[in-house]
Amino acid sequence: MAAASSVTAAPRGASSKTESYVDTKRRDDVRQANILAARAVADAVRTSLGPKGMDKMIASANGEVIITNDGATILNKMEVLQPAAKMLVDLSRSQDAAAGDGTTTVVVLAGSLLRSSLSLLSAGVHPTAVSDALHRLSLRAVDVLHGMAIPLDLSDRDALVKSAATSLNSKVVSQYSSLLAPLAVDAVLSVVDPAHPDLVDLRDVKIVKKLGGTVDDTELVKGLVFDKKVSHSAGGPTHVENAKIAVIQFQISPPKTDIEQSIVVSDYTQMDRILREERNYILGMVKKIKATGCNVLLIQKSILRDAVTDLSLHYLAKAKILVIKDVERDEIEFITKTLNCLPIANIEHFREDKLGFANCVEEVSVGDGKIVKITGIKDMGRTTTVLVRGSNQLVIDEAERSLHDALCVVRCLVNKKFLIAGGGAPEIEMSRQLGAWAKELLGMESYCIKEFAEAMEVIPYTLAENAGLNPIAIVTELRNRHAQGEINTGINVRKGQITNILEENVVQPLLVSTSAITLATECVRMILKIDDIITVR
Repeated sequence: MAAASSVTAAPRGASSKTESYVDTKRRDDVRQANILAARAVADAVRTSLGPKGMDKMIASANGEVIITNDGATILNKMEVLQPAAKMLVDLSRSQDAAAGDGTTTVVVLAGSLLRSSLSLLSAGVHPTAVSDALHRLSLRAVDVLHGMAIPLDLSDRDALVKSAATSLNSKVVSQYSSLLAPLAVDAVLSVVDPAHPDLVDLRDVKIVKKLGGTVDDTELVKGLVFDKKVSHSAGGPTHVENAKIAVIQFQISPPKTDIEQSIVVSDYTQMDRILREERNYILGMVKKIKATGCNVLLIQKSILRDAVTDLSLHYLAKAKILVIKDVERDEIEFITKTLNCLPIANIEHFREDKLGFANCVEEVSVGDGKIVKITGIKDMGRTTTVLVRGSNQLVIDEAERSLHDALCVVRCLVNKKFLIAGGGAPEIEMSRQLGAWAKELLGMESYCIKEFAEAMEVIPYTLAENAGLNPIAIVTELRNRHAQGEINTGINVRKGQITNILEENVVQPLLVSTSAITLATECVRMILKIDDIITVR
């Protein structure tokens, strides 16, 4: 389109500088289209913000159904085609990675900032001016949040539990927060390495889901849980005390040739010889395993041939060795870290110093299936396992997502030991202080920052709206209270009124709020800077 920079011919005799006219309509249209598309995405998740937020039911083409109100999950599953709207999906994903919680907040905040940007742009402010003002605002907002933060000591378990409970309150499983919050805190604290307290790897907390029972039956297991049965086929043991555990990556089955070929056997003596050799080969392996005193075998899944055959299971059962087969390859690292043992790749390397030791390995009936528990592990690595239960698959999946959010919240607090009030209090306080700051500034910047300061009020406004309260009355009263210096006043959704949120134990990590502000402003600035979309084929 030539309209993007069509210059009308200047009349003769006039200088071309004064009378040139540049048509910027296309740029404005592209910007407006981007902002509207991104706001549509933000509005889609807006109703699921807060403890009284609604849940979304996501039905995919293959008939899979997910019920959730986790912003990152909803946006991940949405088929967003518009490039600017995709940026909001990535925004919630990066908030999920940075803080783990506040994925809906960050998108709603970005949507509100975009709305303010649009009104500034339509008033004729240049996008670069808007973008620079937004950058200054985000730095100032983070300072405001730091000013409100309350330092926290990791030995203060109650504060950690309150914070995890706040994260769980907006989930489907909120009625179980009294059980899941302490569980999440204990799980994270048990995997924190005192030498490096700021490096918490949530992969060290393994979540095993098992259908049956209710979420109340969810438990933290100090040890390992396998969602499998023990191999019963040959009548081996199902309960072993003082276990010596080996994790093996080789197969206990007769060897195969490397290339596809068939062996023709012409008479019975040869056939007997083959079978006898097979038996001796397997027996030799089992004897070597038994010689080290090993009595529990974890066998990795094999692609090339069967990891175990009926014959080898029979001999292992005779040797009183408990067998768990089909251990996934990506679980091996977690298992060896937990048992403090080494994986054994070849029968020749099978030595006692590579074994792990545990007090008890047993098969337990759970719901309609069975699981294997390994407890009392000697010199256990810094890992832990959570067994999540639920009445149907949807509840279990949502419980797992909620638990992940709670674990992330505790991880945030371990990384950055500051708490902040929840319930819309920090947003109103930021809005108030930034509004006051805008009056001290001059020119266009003051105008932009005033506009963006008001945009911060979207969080308390939405919280009130989702709880069925009168948002305008609530937000006005909140402003009034904050102006009087009550900086920890927020919306108490349970009681439907405004109270001191810290006394109600509604707290969240500082990291969640600061990363939400910085990520949202960064994303909005990026969208504002785009003035054209060029499709390349």
